[in-house]
Amino acid sequence: MPCRASYKQPYESQDRDRQRLCPRCAEPLIHVGSAFAAPPRRDTEAWRVLSVLLHAGVRFHKSCCGGPGYRPRTLREVRERMA
Repeated sequence: MPCRASYKQPYESQDRDRQRLCPRCAEPLIHVGSAFAAPPRRDTEAWRVLSVLLHAGVRFHKSCCGGPGYRPRTLREVRERMA
């Protein structure tokens, strides 16, 4: 089971190839962008949706004009969006 942890860390362009590890479980961290807001740790449905999004390549980077954009909150919304 994933540890469902989130850590804000500086992300420098020269660190792009550096692999960072989770302090809780020692698994590799995924850089998801500075506009990411982690769901509560006990909200397993939200973390399941987030996992689907991250494995599909969705990231949460800030935009100068529109913010992070649409974020599905349920697996149903993910399925509808992918269809």
